[in-house]
Amino acid sequence: MFAGGLFGTLLGVRSERTGLPTGVSSLIAASYYIGFLVGSRLTLAGLGRVGHIRVYTALASLLAAAMAAVGISDAAAAWSVLRLVTGLCTAGLYVVAESWLNDLATNENRGRLLAVYGIVTVLFFGVGQMLWFTFDKDLVMGFAVASIVTSVAVAPVALSETAVAPSLEISEHISLRDLAKTVPTGVFSCLLVGVAHGAISGMAAIYATRVGLSAAQIGLFVALPSLGGVVLQWPISAASDDLDRRAVGLVTSAGAAMVAALLLLGDADEPMAFVLICLLGGLSYPLYSIAGAYTNDWIEPEHLNAAASQLVTLYGLGAVAGPFVAAAAMVAFGPEGFYWALVGLHALLALFFFYRMLAWRMPLAKRPWSEVSLPARAFFVPATIIGMGIRRHRGRRA
Repeated sequence: MFAGGLFGTLLGVRSERTGLPTGVSSLIAASYYIGFLVGSRLTLAGLGRVGHIRVYTALASLLAAAMAAVGISDAAAAWSVLRLVTGLCTAGLYVVAESWLNDLATNENRGRLLAVYGIVTVLFFGVGQMLWFTFDKDLVMGFAVASIVTSVAVAPVALSETAVAPSLEISEHISLRDLAKTVPTGVFSCLLVGVAHGAISGMAAIYATRVGLSAAQIGLFVALPSLGGVVLQWPISAASDDLDRRAVGLVTSAGAAMVAALLLLGDADEPMAFVLICLLGGLSYPLYSIAGAYTNDWIEPEHLNAAASQLVTLYGLGAVAGPFVAAAAMVAFGPEGFYWALVGLHALLALFFFYRMLAWRMPLAKRPWSEVSLPARAFFVPATIIGMGIRRHRGRRA
């Protein structure tokens, strides 16, 4: 993840400073998520044939080669193709990791376990983003470092004596249609989260460059959403283990929309803007864990591998659209269109969670108040207000 954060930021800034049009820059960013769609499918087939460890090793090796190849190329077409390859490999690594973790998790600790996973991935992704300015964007050195780090990451998984991968014999396929019928909330929220995150990660560096931030400020700006996710990933995910995950998702996505709206009121180089973009990421990035945990709460153990692949596919499909949504808003409204896109996307996600709570009723708390965690208690008041509104709405319809 450190290598991914460093590589993605280097390429984003390099494409912007090369003078590429907004549409071409967004295409390069979107190519990563197109690779996501392909990679999640291919990885599932590979897991059934050779297992988790061999698939992980092969994908990490190919990812390292693609990162190095970008550094020695200066053509936008090559960048787009290689960005697709990095997306393919990264998606596959996510499928391997998330199916493995969900095999270990239970419904009682799934949110917390995925939170630890999210904290580790987002933390090191953000550190990689922050350190991009220590490398010259026009030289191969930064891309070579990303490639080396990715290669080294293979060793712990390939050589571990204690790593026990999930059994392949109990894995069964589940189609996207069947998954959507079983868990519509998880499926469609994952898609919308992908759009929002694609907009953030794909266009943040371009926005920061366009408004005139310095190299150090750009690195900080693109890293702070990830670091905010590190801070809030655990409490938000822990709250979703104790409360209805949809209510936690509603409160969190609504909060992200409000923070994005506040960012429209000030200048990009103000200290408060950096605080708010950190808070925006802190509220937005845990939403993927909530969508994934909610989905896996409702499926059978033999479908874990297939469900992990489908969720990564959905997330990637949404993230393909994310940079184009943000780019279109930036063309229409100028650089501030980046924030307008984030306001609209998170508001849409909040409305979807609200709709699903109306459509499918569940108890707000999953356990007695004395056993509810402190983070869940922080969410309890707004979630209760939402629940009261839903009950009042049902009463009027009755």
